Amino acid sequence: MRKRFVPYADDLPMRPSTALLSLEQTPPLAVPLRFFLTAPLFGVAAALLALWIGPEHMGSRWQPGVLAFTHLLTLGYLAMVMFGALFQLLPVLVGVRLRRPLPTARAIHLLLVLGTFLLVTAFLTDADGWFVAAAVMLALALGSFILVIGHALWNACSVHETVCAMKLSVTALGVTLLLGLLLVLAHVGSDLAPRDLLIDLHLAWGLLGWAGLLLIGVAYQVVPMFQITAEYAPHLRRWLPWAVVLLLITWSLSFLHLPALAWLPGLGLAMVFALFAMATLQLQRRRLRRLPDVTVDFWYLGLLCMLAAAGLWLLHQGWPQVLRLQQFHLWWGVLLLVGSGGAVISGMLYKIVPFLIWLHLNNRMQAAGQWQGKIPTMRQVIAERSARHHLYLHLAAVMLLFPGTVWPLLFYPALLVLAAAYAVQWWNLVGAARMYRDVLREAGVQD
Repeated sequence: MRKRFVPYADDLPMRPSTALLSLEQTPPLAVPLRFFLTAPLFGVAAALLALWIGPEHMGSRWQPGVLAFTHLLTLGYLAMVMFGALFQLLPVLVGVRLRRPLPTARAIHLLLVLGTFLLVTAFLTDADGWFVAAAVMLALALGSFILVIGHALWNACSVHETVCAMKLSVTALGVTLLLGLLLVLAHVGSDLAPRDLLIDLHLAWGLLGWAGLLLIGVAYQVVPMFQITAEYAPHLRRWLPWAVVLLLITWSLSFLHLPALAWLPGLGLAMVFALFAMATLQLQRRRLRRLPDVTVDFWYLGLLCMLAAAGLWLLHQGWPQVLRLQQFHLWWGVLLLVGSGGAVISGMLYKIVPFLIWLHLNNRMQAAGQWQGKIPTMRQVIAERSARHHLYLHLAAVMLLFPGTVWPLLFYPALLVLAAAYAVQWWNLVGAARMYRDVLREAGVQD
């Protein structure tokens, strides 16, 4: 069923090959778009919250402001985009049909939005009632998502390595959710969960397990397809996701029972993600399409930050006296959340959203008998220059946040630039959605 992608010549309008896709399974555009349009607003909210709290309350990962800022980015931005991407990519790439995708997406989206705001309120007020309410909402949101997507994945006929990585990623999300609920129990006074032991486990399974594995699995498809590169090496596609899971399990057991040896599987995790980053950079360096592409530049930024995060971890393990523990945690978080996760997801959004607009316009025009209607190319849906404005702001935010975590003088400019970056991204995505409606209106096709 899988066919090789055949690129268009560089001087032709950019239109992706659909040979790899099960386009008849495409869900309504409103399913992924509601997640994609909401995510940048949480990025803006995270930056504005940090500005309001001030640097004196953002100096340690244990402070409520840092926890609220972190979860606005992990749940409100990273998870929001990933949920929308899986609702869209799973039927198209894997070829499975989701039941009632629109009402399901609406319910999960609402629960995720409410749960994230409740959790942020809980961190800022330290009230047990808010923590319990947030736990209920997020358990419903993430639990429903795991059931819907997990059921579809385990019924998929495809044996592509992307499916395996997605299965492992959704499993890691389940572990992350369980650990988060145990942390809430510990916070409200239950003796069932040792809080101090769970925090690092929750962080590792969420960032490296759920987000890291999903990034790897999606990259197997979108990097060759949209960036016109060769395929990842078969042996790398097969063992890389399993290596992440096995190393996470080993690290978790070591962390709980043999903490002195936990650095060994930690070293393995750093090396695995560094290998993935270097392999992807090598593919992109040799890509067939040589035209400037802002989405590839977003990937460059994200992958370089991933390598820097791996190097920072190795530096801290080998020479802990070089960096204070508090400083290491803050810098590592900036590299992973803002630098790597934020940049790579932005790169994917600037490909996925224009492709979806182009695809759904083609489908709507064809269904209305207007196949010859004027349909914008992907590069016209979101202009390269507009996306580059976001890229430059995002890069500046990452560079300013590093010294800004140490020198309060740079704290405020860093957060202002970060808020501007997410605001520009939201405006670009809203412009794409507006173009979709305008093209249909001009063609006389009912939306």
